[in-house]
Amino acid sequence: MLKAERHQYIMDKLLEEQKVVTSDLALALDLSEDTVRRDLNELDSKKLLKKVYGGAISIQEKTDNIFSININAEEQKKKIVTKALPLLHDGQVIIMSGGTTNLVFARLIPEDLKVTIYTYSLPIAMQLSQHPNIDLIFIGGKMQKNAMVTIGMDVVQVLSKIKADICFIGASSININQGLTEIGYEVSIVKKAMIEASDKVVSMFSSNKLNTRMPHVVCELSQLDTIVTELETDDPRLEEYKKLGVNVV
Repeated sequence: MLKAERHQYIMDKLLEEQKVVTSDLALALDLSEDTVRRDLNELDSKKLLKKVYGGAISIQEKTDNIFSININAEEQKKKIVTKALPLLHDGQVIIMSGGTTNLVFARLIPEDLKVTIYTYSLPIAMQLSQHPNIDLIFIGGKMQKNAMVTIGMDVVQVLSKIKADICFIGASSININQGLTEIGYEVSIVKKAMIEASDKVVSMFSSNKLNTRMPHVVCELSQLDTIVTELETDDPRLEEYKKLGVNVV
């Protein structure tokens, strides 16, 4: 992975988590911790993050409106989610995880679509609350403040009682051997329950998440029906995923 791609990955993780851990980044990017520290130092020198012991934290300025979220690489994410819009149909029961890609997706859902959507992401729930034809169910629980999603057994129990047609799940990392992985254990547990509750599983993410890994497994590739990236479907980086039977959009 090129340095520019590593820096983009780090900034994406900061946007989602508000902090990054050097050892986790080294594992995800298959690099030495020294290389990651050099990347963090360089980004710190550009005032794009604040280097701290063991990792880095976001230095984004706070906004008066907590629901006004700055989305990194928004145009790229629009390209990704536009590919997934044809998967939506009237009458569906849908589960959506958190993350900025899914937030962009929520913003682009057609106004005439009539569906039921469950989500444990507060920003996505706030966005969908403005949609005229969506029956919205927000799943409450312990709030993970940095990502503004609910986690814990309350969320898992609600998900266990849902029978959804499709779920749209964000990805921190994905690779051939481990499948989808997450930086946080509690988030990984919620996403596992989300997958178990759904007939079809769609994961949308930018290509810099390909062939990276985090400590906590969410699911094997065989549990994914579709992955959606900004890449063309014949891109060589997607070939191994297609060979394993995953539909690539």
